[in-house]
Amino acid sequence: MRKFIFSSSVIAAVFGGWSTVQATRRGPRDWRLALMWVSWAISLAIAIGTVLDEDSRDDLV
Repeated sequence: MRKFIFSSSVIAAVFGGWSTVQATRRGPRDWRLALMWVSWAISLAIAIGTVLDEDSRDDLV
């Protein structure tokens, strides 16, 4: 769990999620909001995948 908390990519994705939540609360609800959520989900998945990939590479060495 610690590897996810201290990963800069996961931290950046979490802050991106926070801004997406704020945009959802305050902004108009249209197709751009849906794209914003999809973009955030993809960036979070990539960040988690990167941490898992780095962890598996460290196990091989």
